Amino acid sequence: MGPSIQRLVTSGTFSLDGGTWDVDNNVWIVGDDTEAIVIDAAHDADAIAAAVGDRRLTAIVCTHAHNDHIDAAPALADRTGAMIWLHPDDLPLWKQTHPDRDPDGQLVDGQVIEAAGADLRVLHTPGHAPGAVCLYDPGLGVVFTGDTLFQGGPGATGRSFSHFPTIIDSIRDRLLTLPPGTKVLTGHGDPTTIGAEAPHLQEWIGRGH
Repeated sequence: MGPSIQRLVTSGTFSLDGGTWDVDNNVWIVGDDTEAIVIDAAHDADAIAAAVGDRRLTAIVCTHAHNDHIDAAPALADRTGAMIWLHPDDLPLWKQTHPDRDPDGQLVDGQVIEAAGADLRVLHTPGHAPGAVCLYDPGLGVVFTGDTLFQGGPGATGRSFSHFPTIIDSIRDRLLTLPPGTKVLTGHGDPTTIGAEAPHLQEWIGRGH
């Protein structure tokens, strides 16, 4: 059996710049019957571990280091032995949540993370956060975009460590160049496709600030 993609929605809070908001996060599990990787270990290590089941968890990949995407990562790593991967540009954000625990590996643009027949290529897409990445698997026809691209537009850039022109450049140069049929699996909310979002680029630029 080839790799499958499972979505688990967990709930918690997002905190930055002195504010806190209730959020629901998509946790993506890519794997087969024997092994898996988790993309964004959000909020609830017990629920994520239960969804992984008795499969070997080989990696916990962080699309960026806002607390709502990484808060459960150390606990999940400790109970499964999986490595936590993060782009080094997001280490300052990571340290706000986990000051005494470093990630285990550094994501590099172009790196391929292999698990259960999936080949997830790391695309560095800064803007929402300096070390934000997306994970593209051409064989599966999907890109996991974290908070870089959603159904309806770019991720938020109104808080610390974010920059609107940078996220637009990342989306235009790294994501909208993917095949139009590529399914976009996001950090929050419903999926979309590259083809559905591409026509709106100029509109996003026009309303940027």
